[in-house]
Amino acid sequence: MTRILTLLAPALIALAACAPQSSLAPAPLGPDGKPLPRAYRISAAEAGRIEFRMLDAMNTLREARGTAPLALNSQLRAAAATHARDMSVQNRPWHFGSDGSSPLERVRRTGYSGILIGEAISETYETELETLAAWMEDPATRDVVLDPDARDMGFAWFQEPNGKIWWTLVTGGPDIGGGAGPV
Repeated sequence: MTRILTLLAPALIALAACAPQSSLAPAPLGPDGKPLPRAYRISAAEAGRIEFRMLDAMNTLREARGTAPLALNSQLRAAAATHARDMSVQNRPWHFGSDGSSPLERVRRTGYSGILIGEAISETYETELETLAAWMEDPATRDVVLDPDARDMGFAWFQEPNGKIWWTLVTGGPDIGGGAGPV
């Protein structure tokens, strides 16, 4: 009998782990009666997939508009990562670095050979796809996502211990006119 219990105990524990978690406390409700959002925690396993999910989602939106797809660019990603962390340090979402740098200056510092097309930023507790959906609702950031001149993309984030995420998207394209591009 002890032998059977010894064999069944791990199986029962495994099955219990698969059961629905009805014992979890319900999500707190906001003043509108809807559940309050929960912080999106980026795990180490998820971190490697986020940039590719964003690229796929943006290219799906661009394809629907008949716009050329974007490719990931490590230099634009470096500019985005630097700015995401810097916004956290400044504790404000804006396009200027704590050193006074503009998006154009940050892209140039990375050695990117193309031109800056645009930058979209966000301070949120939401996922990258929820952030993209919010960007698509605003004409200015929608233009960054869908700009037909863009060919390259850098996307990065910085997550604070409290769960707040600072997202930065930078797009660029070939320098065909010798100009500096939009600021």
